[in-house]
Amino acid sequence: MTFFNYSQPPLCRKQPTKAIQELEGLWYVNWEIGKIRLYSTFYTRVDQACILWSLLLLPIFVTAQFLPISWSLQATLWSILSGIGTIAMVSWTSYWVKVRQVRWVLFCWVILMLLGVVLTNLSIYLGWANILLNLCPLWLGLSTVGYICTGLGVRSRALIFIGILHLLLIFILPYIAPWQFLITGSFMALCLLLLAEFQWDGL
Repeated sequence: MTFFNYSQPPLCRKQPTKAIQELEGLWYVNWEIGKIRLYSTFYTRVDQACILWSLLLLPIFVTAQFLPISWSLQATLWSILSGIGTIAMVSWTSYWVKVRQVRWVLFCWVILMLLGVVLTNLSIYLGWANILLNLCPLWLGLSTVGYICTGLGVRSRALIFIGILHLLLIFILPYIAPWQFLITGSFMALCLLLLAEFQWDGL
């Protein structure tokens, strides 16, 4: 028996099954014009957590890239948004990790998010230049650990691959330094939306 289920593609279009339909908090989207179906899908609580985080990440990184706001104010705003995302993530995914018996994965993400917020705030308020100048690599690194741990926990090649992509972007950042906040935020948000839109192996 192999560790991964190679009969499943890493990513595929969502197929509603009885097991999925019985999940709590399922959100159906069905856009139609007359009898013409434009778009139809569903989002689980895990998908919804991914979408929420993508929506929170964009203002965080876009603000850092473009708006002349003090770092201390940004740290406060980032902490609030990160807190909202973390609380929602725990609330929405607790049932899923319980069923899959991977509660440690959720604990891992909570610890990583708290660690990121604490290090970011300390670097700003205490003037830790080495961290302050490397906030994008810091968050990409934390996300790498989170994705790989989750991928191993649920045996998902898609999540491990996305984790590796986050790691590779760290090495590309020096070549795109003037735009690193925008690119980092956009990349992280895009990966989350991709995971929300498609069904990944291991579910």
